[in-house]
Amino acid sequence: MHDLVSRIHRLAPSCGPVRLVGVDGHAGSGKSTFAGRLAAALGGAPVLRLDDIASHEELFGWTGRLLSQVIGPLGRGDQASYTPYDWRARAFGPPRPLPPAPVVVVEGVGAGRRALRPYLALLLWMDLPPEESWSRGRARDGEEQRDFWDGWVGAEQRHFADDPSRPFAHQLVREHGKGYEVLSGPAGAADPNPPLTHGDESSAVC
Repeated sequence: MHDLVSRIHRLAPSCGPVRLVGVDGHAGSGKSTFAGRLAAALGGAPVLRLDDIASHEELFGWTGRLLSQVIGPLGRGDQASYTPYDWRARAFGPPRPLPPAPVVVVEGVGAGRRALRPYLALLLWMDLPPEESWSRGRARDGEEQRDFWDGWVGAEQRHFADDPSRPFAHQLVREHGKGYEVLSGPAGAADPNPPLTHGDESSAVC
């Protein structure tokens, strides 16, 4: 974790003054736990959980809301404010602030989707096979969420078939007991000093 934290601090900001770090993987693969530990190792970096952005009606159709509520403000160096979704009440709650910290961790299925990758300084993929991930997730959520999981698996399969994240991951994260192994991903290491292009300065969002 120390090496990963050092690597993140060396990266150039990717969204205004912020280094956005995406943690993607199949549901149940351990993203939330890893993201929490990574955020703590980064000195208390804010964590945006995509479960707060998605909803029953938009399991994966939340890109516009994320761009307008989070990516746009952070890209301008402003504090973002998003409305977290309550999965039990089936309604969005009161606004929650998200400051333009040096590092913000975005975790959830779809954190590495193509619409978000231009704003990520680093994309991490929790490298656990889908069947094992889903089994863990079902066991975690219990019988109460069985119907939800039955619908979720198909939705996730369709999402990654159309918009895969793993091929674009800079690092793969594998859980080993109480620790993690971080390996080079299919996309290779992120460039800590990416070249500035004309498009970088004129982005409408970030």
